[in-house]
Amino acid sequence: MLALKRINYEDKEKQYLFVKDIPYDENGFINEYSGISKEEFESKAIPTLIAHEKGECLPEGYVPETYYFLWDGDTIVAQFRLRHYLCESLVNGAGHIGYYVGKKFRGRGYATKGLALLLQEAKSIVPEDEYYLRVNKDNTASLSVMLKNGGYIHHEDDSKIYVRIKK
Repeated sequence: MLALKRINYEDKEKQYLFVKDIPYDENGFINEYSGISKEEFESKAIPTLIAHEKGECLPEGYVPETYYFLWDGDTIVAQFRLRHYLCESLVNGAGHIGYYVGKKFRGRGYATKGLALLLQEAKSIVPEDEYYLRVNKDNTASLSVMLKNGGYIHHEDDSKIYVRIKK
């Protein structure tokens, strides 16, 4: 059974094993913790990300953001990020939602199902009437995930497609 869980200390071992192997930049999904040590993940990453969810210790220009892991039974298959509201840089940039599916789990519908679960969570968090997402033009699989979840193409630039999903 699929479930979204917020980052937490209880699942730190499995979260660490998943996060450390995500490349720094995979199709625009930025992982500041790529290659992090287990000790740093526990002592720095988890408390920082939990604080960011509460709007605490945010870098200048950042908004509160919740990190979720998509679990299939006892296995983490994907990571999702939900930014609680938009600032100007997010309106014209990454938007509310980012996600990464582990390479060995791709092509199995996890992104589509995980995004659907995240959109349900987002209803009580995001104040805007639409969810903003962005995808690289060459990432047709991710664009398909967004469209399957009710998204429509809002606009494009040279390298990105900007998608909106109505609440």
